[in-house]
Amino acid sequence: MMDIITHQAIDPDLCGHPLEVKEGYSQVRLETLSSMAADKTGLVHGGFIFGLADYAAMIAVNHPNVVLGAADVKFLKPVRVGEQVVATARVEEIQGKKHWVAVSVSSGEETLFQGMFTCFVLDKHVLE
Repeated sequence: MMDIITHQAIDPDLCGHPLEVKEGYSQVRLETLSSMAADKTGLVHGGFIFGLADYAAMIAVNHPNVVLGAADVKFLKPVRVGEQVVATARVEEIQGKKHWVAVSVSSGEETLFQGMFTCFVLDKHVLE
């Protein structure tokens, strides 16, 4: 596995644990927790699934100054507390500083989420 050189302060309990990182690719696993529930039924709030997908996109690019510029996403199926979900991210295209990263999130064989993330690699940190 490649060294992860971006988003190093991410809490893996909230955004996932990297399983595999290589050039232009990542896989990240998230164990959904009861604290992620949106209601009494155990429905996981979509923001946690988006956060997992975003993190997978960032480490697929794997540059210290990568930021998210836009995302076109679809939530396909609900996620329940206790479900283990895996995000798979692939860099599809690069034009200059712009990277398009396709991300899917699945549980077993079922795809729960799909998105195209537009990431930018900046010359310096976004807060500098």
